[in-house]
Amino acid sequence: MKRSQKSLDKTEKLCFNKRKKEKGDAMLFYPFLLSSVLKHPLWSGKRLKKKWGKKTEKDTIGESWELSVREVENSVIQNGIFQGRTLGEVITKHPDEILGDSLFCENRFPLLVKLIDTDDLLSVQVHPDDEMAKKAEGDSGKTELWYILEAEEGASILYGFKEKALLSDSKSALENGTFPSLLREIPVKAGEAYFIPAGLPHAIGKGILLAEVQQNSDLTYRLYDFDRLDKNGKARPLHIEKGLAALRSFCDEQIDRLRFAKGKEETNGLLSFSSFFRVEKIEVKKEALLPRARYMRHLLCLSGAFDICLGEERFAVKKGDSYLLPASLPDALLSGEGAFLLSSAPK
Repeated sequence: MKRSQKSLDKTEKLCFNKRKKEKGDAMLFYPFLLSSVLKHPLWSGKRLKKKWGKKTEKDTIGESWELSVREVENSVIQNGIFQGRTLGEVITKHPDEILGDSLFCENRFPLLVKLIDTDDLLSVQVHPDDEMAKKAEGDSGKTELWYILEAEEGASILYGFKEKALLSDSKSALENGTFPSLLREIPVKAGEAYFIPAGLPHAIGKGILLAEVQQNSDLTYRLYDFDRLDKNGKARPLHIEKGLAALRSFCDEQIDRLRFAKGKEETNGLLSFSSFFRVEKIEVKKEALLPRARYMRHLLCLSGAFDICLGEERFAVKKGDSYLLPASLPDALLSGEGAFLLSSAPK
């Protein structure tokens, strides 16, 4: 995907000219309502279908990719003059207006945003950093943030090494099946956020629904899978050698420094401002101003319902909706009551 400006096609040109005449330059671009890309791994739950409006013929959904610009998984715009086009296609034609000053390394869209619902414990995983990923896979690394939306009583995650565990013990622990005993098990509840830098071993437990904001990479090294078998009765592949090479040990202070590497503002809703992404949780109570930014942002509605008001135009937002907000969008008034995650990757 390249940031090369292309001319408008005939249909776009007619729509743009009409819109410009009616609304002026500021409204040539608008909030893009995005489709979801649904995944159905063996640990999938039922909440995304029953409570979040995700439509599928299958009984369960494990992952709903809410913002995705990739070779296979692509968000499709559901409204306005770009309806039916993939987000990647529209960005390629209009990069400056949509991306603005967003982080955009080596022609790669910077963000991937998901909803994840677990009805079983996930495997213990680790992600490589940018340096290792580029060398080993020709890809980018994967740092991510989890925001817990729902958690059943007793739900927990595995999150990094215990204080007295040694990184050097990982190989033997993987060989004898005791690797999870080296990791911290942390009970979780709704409203908590966890930053997962590349290199940190982790696993999402059973009974958790969370939003995940991450670098745009799908690189995962599976270290331990609890002797689980897939639907065909076979063990899923492990990636021990690469996983061991990717593993790192972090203390909480180191994680916090990475999580807020670009600043820790005194705002209640800031969840992370790392070198890879900025994530905020914002609540709307009757009205709230969403100021213009110089970079693209993604809005994922977590609860309630509200409108994005741009002059006389209104864009309805409800729980589970995903909107891409182009960089050229003017100040917007939010009207209603609800909460959302606002994710971005400013330079």
